[in-house]
Amino acid sequence: MLIKSIAAGLAGTALIATVAFAQSPTATTDKAPTAAAATATTTTASGDWRASKMSGLKVYNEANENIGSVNDLLMDKSGNIKIAVIGVGGFLGMGEHLVAVPYEKLKFVNEAVAYTGAGTNPGAKPAASTTTGAATGTDKTATAAPSGSKWYPDHAVFNASKDELKNMPEFKYSE
Repeated sequence: MLIKSIAAGLAGTALIATVAFAQSPTATTDKAPTAAAATATTTTASGDWRASKMSGLKVYNEANENIGSVNDLLMDKSGNIKIAVIGVGGFLGMGEHLVAVPYEKLKFVNEAVAYTGAGTNPGAKPAASTTTGAATGTDKTATAAPSGSKWYPDHAVFNASKDELKNMPEFKYSE
């Protein structure tokens, strides 16, 4: 009796499987566009910077002294960046003092900072230029980005010393 049940189950399964294989797919006209059609139009953003790459960007003063790094960029509800949060001092994030500075007071430079040390560094290449001029924020791209741009500036310049930044009120994210 068990053998007859198993044989009937196998026969039924085979019959259902042949019916399923015999059906042909129907063509539908409301298909989603293929991947090739979806990528036919692309957007380019030549010369723009990626916000994700701005975090950690080194900040120098006009004397080419490293005074901190960009920790965060804060924007208003319309998407305009208003404040740069700069981390000053500390080591590996410990003891770091966060300060908020107006974004328009930062000057971004695409060229590397010139080495100004008194000693010699035989392995170092001379930098293309030095960071000079007031950080007025009116010129966000101090030099034209090369065609193979890395999507972020080399560094930012803020007209203050490290001690002046440390003496500014500490920035805290409100809950």
